[in-house]
Amino acid sequence: MPPHETIRVLIADDQALVRDGFGMILSEEPDLALVGEAADGAEAIRAARELSPDVVLMDVRMPNVDGIEATAAICRDTSAKVLVLTTFDVDEYVYDALRAGASGFLLKDMRRAELVEAVRVVAGGEALLAPTVTRRLIADVVGRSGRAPVSPRADARLETLTARETDTLRQVARGLSNAEIARELYVTEHTVKTHVSSVLSKLALRDRVQAVVLAYESGLVRPGESPSPE
Repeated sequence: MPPHETIRVLIADDQALVRDGFGMILSEEPDLALVGEAADGAEAIRAARELSPDVVLMDVRMPNVDGIEATAAICRDTSAKVLVLTTFDVDEYVYDALRAGASGFLLKDMRRAELVEAVRVVAGGEALLAPTVTRRLIADVVGRSGRAPVSPRADARLETLTARETDTLRQVARGLSNAEIARELYVTEHTVKTHVSSVLSKLALRDRVQAVVLAYESGLVRPGESPSPE
């Protein structure tokens, strides 16, 4: 998204005070615009379809239709990016939301600057994966979920990747930014962007979060494994 364009934001949370607080923060930024609010997932789905927001701030636990179901519908039916809001940094519901298509998550006790930056990052097409807490979330949930990792060869899509693209995917799975991956693999940041784009295209994935989930669930990356490329 070009920097001069206004980023349209929808807030979905069953607590009016939370919606009001986030709305006030967003309204103070010249490049952000609050276009709507929703008190549950059903309202969020309708609003996302009608208002065409760029980013949806989505609470996970809401009455009627929860944030997970709403995230899946919004990511399926619209081009909006979803940022999940949660009170706890390790929450299986958040993992389910990531699998449903969310581009990342934020803790509700974040600083206002973190909220604003997160909205901008996600609207710009990046996933909010850099925070260590995201890596811990996915490693923790995959480790406790009882999902037995399989050989990477068991996922036919991974066969389409080149060796360097596979190395890039491993680093993405640990939440590294493009700049960090470039340092790890001794390539330029532009080269990393090209590899990431190719990985997402070949694997038919919506964004980097989906790539992380695939990397863990396929067994390409395992919790606690060294991030060094193979």
